[in-house]
Amino acid sequence: MHIAIIGGGIIGLCSAYYLQQAGFRVTVFDQNPITDGCSFGNAGMIVPSHIIPLAQPGMIAKGMQMLLRSTSPFYIKPRLSAELLRWGWLFYRHSTTEHVERSIPVLRDISLLSKRLYQELAATGKVDFGWQERGLLMLYKTAAAEHDMAEEAEVANRAGVEAQLLTGQQVQDLEPETRVDVRGAVFFPGDAHINPGQLVRSLVAYLRQQGVTILEEQAVTGFETSAGRVTAVRTAQGDHAVDEIVVAGGAWSPVIARQLGLSLPLQGGKGYSFMLKNVTDNVRVPAIMLEARATATPIGTDLRFAGTLEVAGVDLSVNMNRVRGIVQSINQYYPDIQVDMPKPETVWRGLRPCSPDGLPYIGRLQGYNNVTLATGHGMMGISLGPATGKLIAETIAGQPPSMDLVAFRLERFS
Repeated sequence: MHIAIIGGGIIGLCSAYYLQQAGFRVTVFDQNPITDGCSFGNAGMIVPSHIIPLAQPGMIAKGMQMLLRSTSPFYIKPRLSAELLRWGWLFYRHSTTEHVERSIPVLRDISLLSKRLYQELAATGKVDFGWQERGLLMLYKTAAAEHDMAEEAEVANRAGVEAQLLTGQQVQDLEPETRVDVRGAVFFPGDAHINPGQLVRSLVAYLRQQGVTILEEQAVTGFETSAGRVTAVRTAQGDHAVDEIVVAGGAWSPVIARQLGLSLPLQGGKGYSFMLKNVTDNVRVPAIMLEARATATPIGTDLRFAGTLEVAGVDLSVNMNRVRGIVQSINQYYPDIQVDMPKPETVWRGLRPCSPDGLPYIGRLQGYNNVTLATGHGMMGISLGPATGKLIAETIAGQPPSMDLVAFRLERFS
């Protein structure tokens, strides 16, 4: 059986890995070079701690406040778009306590499944990606953030995800090489991190060695269909007969879905990152700087800073005001790490595919009996990649899934 995967980001590549392991013939199509994708330059955090969806009470009010500042970490680019209006309305409808309570066990289970699969993959030695289990620090500087994080830690502990409330001195004890200026933090010891670029390069090399075809710079222009099935994938370079397709196009998934007559509620959330090379007194534990909504991840001897969520469709231009907001915030937390404004050409940007309720789309598509969705992971694509790939392979192989997929159905918005 021949499986076509539309999209060569981490979700598509992980799907290819588990489908190949299950004995399928796999072809991956991507409109760009693989290393241009959103998975390549992100923060590289594996976060079972992230069990609260983006759609939650208070997010609309917070977002409206941030929209007034050009350097703020959250921004919605104003534009006339029926798709954006629909997404915004669905986000508003799902920003409820009830939705959060329903989502917590679902996000916990898929995150823990993904972490186990990463551990298994690291143990095989087949793919090299710098697996590190040092946890995650949620750093805060204000009493208001401390109050919010204490509540979040309590929610996590009730859900079975260990969270420790630390003082500023306890945070410093975890960072012997560099000074940290914070009021305190919540520490999630079960989180991990990787080198995302190394993961993509190594996974692509392994898949090609195993016979997976990866077609870069081949945009899918349409599909041939017959009797409720996709029978071929069309590209400018030619048509490819297929038995099954997986839509894993990230922020471009709605464009692919429209070619199948489907409206997919999803918006691209643009983020930026840049690297400090060869940091002498480096950060040891990955961190999220809460008030700044920015992240710091040690990758070998380097340090990657990332941040912002700019809902801007598929606009990939670099807004240096957004980057300036990240730069200006770093020394508030790490006063001894010298960070200069990076040059625009050194700033990486990528689009996270954001569903309106903060849950991904995973599973069969109604209306076609050989189309499966694997998209909408927001800022957690790297974190949830292996679990999604495993679930996709189980679905196509007709095997019992490793977890219930009901919460991930597209039809939840019907």
